[in-house]
Amino acid sequence: MTELPNTPPLLRVSGLRFTRNDDPVFGPLDLHVDAGEALLVQGSNGAGKTTLLRVLAGLLPPDAGQIEIDGRPANSNDRSRYIAYLSHLTALKQDLGALENLHFLCGLQGRRARQMPGNALAIVGLAGYEDALVRQLSAGQKKRLSLARIWLSPAPLWLLDEPYANLDLDGINLVNRMISAHLRSGGAALVTTHGAYAAPPVRNRTLMLGRAAEQAEAAA
Repeated sequence: MTELPNTPPLLRVSGLRFTRNDDPVFGPLDLHVDAGEALLVQGSNGAGKTTLLRVLAGLLPPDAGQIEIDGRPANSNDRSRYIAYLSHLTALKQDLGALENLHFLCGLQGRRARQMPGNALAIVGLAGYEDALVRQLSAGQKKRLSLARIWLSPAPLWLLDEPYANLDLDGINLVNRMISAHLRSGGAALVTTHGAYAAPPVRNRTLMLGRAAEQAEAAA
């Protein structure tokens, strides 16, 4: 029987540490995320959840440690190909329409096979808002438009920073369905959350940051 070669995780982090003004924010951290898996990053405000995702996305330099994407040390080219990042900021142009934004972003970032911007708007519940300017949308509608951008991305690794924020129950269920579909197609996701929402119904593990992690270690 021929053994299949080991497949590296989509993301592997070793000894990752970040400090701000000489104060430790997180680390050292060791983690990995495989294809078909979600890692839930939990912790209170200030625990370093957003900072961790910004470091993984290449927006902040770590103080120490290594980040590997698909078995290789992460570089800007690999990050642009492998990572789709949903931050607290929408990354949308306020004076363009919803559909214009998606076409513009697909031109920059590429597009998932067999997916079109108009269909993505319908998937996130924004059918009929194609021509609406982003600055005219509510916070929840802007979040849904940002989710449409993530859905269209061909990147296999999603970094989702508080994706449930500003969403009603239907929007929360939408996020869970999107994550489930992405993982079924071989993708992976890191999802930050305060822990106030149910985890998406997918194969997942949890990473605790901040005081919650310290208390868990003390109780072990």
